[in-house]
Amino acid sequence: MTYKDIAKGIKDLTIQGAEAIAVAAVDALSQVLASTIDQKKIQKAYNELINLRATEPALRNALNYCLANFKKDKKCANTVKKHFEESQKKIAEYGAKKILNGMIVFTHCHSSTVERILIEAHKQGKKFTVYNTETRPKFQGRKTATNLAKAGIKVVHMVDSAGRTALKKADLFLYGCDSLSSEGKTINKIGTEALAEFCNKARIPVYCCTNTWKFNPETITGFDETIELRDPKEVWTEAPKGVTIFNPAFEIISPDIITGCITEIGIFKPESIVNRIAVVYPWLVA
Repeated sequence: MTYKDIAKGIKDLTIQGAEAIAVAAVDALSQVLASTIDQKKIQKAYNELINLRATEPALRNALNYCLANFKKDKKCANTVKKHFEESQKKIAEYGAKKILNGMIVFTHCHSSTVERILIEAHKQGKKFTVYNTETRPKFQGRKTATNLAKAGIKVVHMVDSAGRTALKKADLFLYGCDSLSSEGKTINKIGTEALAEFCNKARIPVYCCTNTWKFNPETITGFDETIELRDPKEVWTEAPKGVTIFNPAFEIISPDIITGCITEIGIFKPESIVNRIAVVYPWLVA
């Protein structure tokens, strides 16, 4: 894909998922780095890519890594890709241990990280069922259902409003993450918090499954991650006059209702992850 194709794909959601967006953005930046040494052109491309989507610190962190290291690491794009690939394997390995035979595992939206955990558990011979929401208005959950079914995993698919009813039978809730704060707050697809709150009351374990490069270092100084508001037409193409459409893409999930976060550096309570990140990836919190 060309630089313009990638930028358009990230903007219009053709490219979805925090890690996929980050890797694609790094690919785009690497094309610019390979074609010019003009710092103004490089900075212009960086600024454009970093502002394509709000609520995507993985994109920002990946681009920042490349911008800071491309002179000494000519293959910085490959370094970023390798990080995500190796991390995905570790998260899948750790997360699969939480899935037991006979479980009903609930998930919301499409998370490639959650998907890999479920497929890894299935490869290990574990028998379980996945309850999955369609995730309106973009129906990302259909992608999850399709991929899991192709992998041979039993999937029960439902409208979002049936989620709470379905959770009454579930044993575990796994969800992805687009942003992680220094206070342990996670940001995921709208609707996640209500489902997690129910799980908390029903004593159903809730795990956020995330790469730690989704940590937003600006939250250390009090900055709150921006919640992206999407095009109202995603919800209603021709809404009647006088009707205002509210279409937030994400919401904040409090650490108080999360059992833990499954990451490539281990499983931790959400509010303690930043301390470990500071040890493993000091540049992320510098």
